[in-house]
Amino acid sequence: MKHIIHNLGALLAVVLIGATFAACADDDSKGSADIGLGIKTFFPLKVVTNQPMTINGSGLNGVTEVEFPGGVKVSNFEIISSDMIMLNAPAGIPADGGKIVVRTASEQAESRLSLAVGHTNVTGFSKQPGEKAAGGELITVYGTDLEFINSVELLDADGLPLLLDHKDFYRKGTSNLIFRVPPKNIFNGTFVGTLHTYDGQSVSMPELAYEPASSGGHTEIVKTPIWQNDGSLGEISWSSDYRFAPASNSTGEECYTVPQDVWDKMKAETFYVTIKGESPQIRVTSGWWSITWKGDDIFPGNDLLTDNGDGTFTLAVTLAGDPLIDVVDTEHLLFTGSGYVVDEIYFAEEIFVPGGGDDQKEPVYIWQSDGSKGAVSWSSDYRFSNEESKTGEEIYAIPMDIWNNIIKSGTFYLDLESTDPQVRVTTGWWSTTWTGNDFQPGTSDLLTDNGDGTWTLKVNLDGDPILDALDVEHLLFTGDRFTPLRLYYYE
Repeated sequence: MKHIIHNLGALLAVVLIGATFAACADDDSKGSADIGLGIKTFFPLKVVTNQPMTINGSGLNGVTEVEFPGGVKVSNFEIISSDMIMLNAPAGIPADGGKIVVRTASEQAESRLSLAVGHTNVTGFSKQPGEKAAGGELITVYGTDLEFINSVELLDADGLPLLLDHKDFYRKGTSNLIFRVPPKNIFNGTFVGTLHTYDGQSVSMPELAYEPASSGGHTEIVKTPIWQNDGSLGEISWSSDYRFAPASNSTGEECYTVPQDVWDKMKAETFYVTIKGESPQIRVTSGWWSITWKGDDIFPGNDLLTDNGDGTFTLAVTLAGDPLIDVVDTEHLLFTGSGYVVDEIYFAEEIFVPGGGDDQKEPVYIWQSDGSKGAVSWSSDYRFSNEESKTGEEIYAIPMDIWNNIIKSGTFYLDLESTDPQVRVTTGWWSTTWTGNDFQPGTSDLLTDNGDGTWTLKVNLDGDPILDALDVEHLLFTGDRFTPLRLYYYE
């Protein structure tokens, strides 16, 4: 067993801003020492064999054995600190899951939550057999438990295996996964790609006609929002207002609960913070003020802080490899200091756009029908919620970043199959209809006949009364004589 306890430094080595902070730090330290052995949480809550996972709690530095449901015992794990253990989920966990138990030489503790077991099931792709897949294009995979896909195998320019790691996926969720075809280093010809999972499944993709991007392509920087200030949070003055927690460890103290797949990406990849202030002093720390990222505060002149020349700065944050990463799941992520406002947090990705035109955009699929629901006839089948208010009545719970930045404030599209549709965009309670009217052929330029038995409805809810009810009452596409095919937006 690896008894590797990382030196986290002096947990109370923070600048003591008055006696209150010192007293709080002392109380936290003493409380942590007195808690004893216990499991607070673990992540992910659903696993497959060989899935990397963490157990968070107290007194874990003395653990000699972890027992999973079904009596599966593990002694090969890594002790990160007294608060965290890292390990891979073992084989043999029963399908109905159960509790996790940790043991030391003298005591044991059981988790409050039950571990679930996943099984990846792929139901479809955004590309159909025989279609072209050009370098730089996005391909979406649909199904369930897709978070356990850890690589996509294609062919490189020489016809040799080319693995795209999960860290490089464009977006990864439980019901859809999006990856980008490599712009140049891709085999020019027809072949079948393969999806690989942590537990050894191999799923064949459709046979597609791959080709490298055209020489006229170009790269663009695309921002993917994580969180945006709605104006309710003001200037920092050594406060704890800008505290962020993962979905697996929300305590109500945070200003925003970050969806778990986004949180995991924040821990593994660089993200960016736009701040407003003339002369900011920035401290990136944990919600317990225990560890400061980079060990020091950030001021103008630091290479990580870029002056945008318009009263804002951009801070590039990479948590991977920093001691803060060891505590951030449990203690949260806090932006504090003095003299600035946090305006937005986002990922910035360089993408390749084939064809060279600045106006070329690609569809990003939010949802695609798997064929389990049929045509709409004044039914409530095609109801969509956001992740935070899902009730089980919806066909799909949309991630919060897409819900807030696309569904509620951007433009998105609904493709539907029909010869003569009547489309109503309303709430799950049928309380408010977008634009106040239904959409039928010839009644609105927002409904386009594609000439192949399908139609496209262009939707922008911004400023419409439906927004007042949308978060609680959900979004419903109903009416008569059509079948929804997919939701998507362009970027």
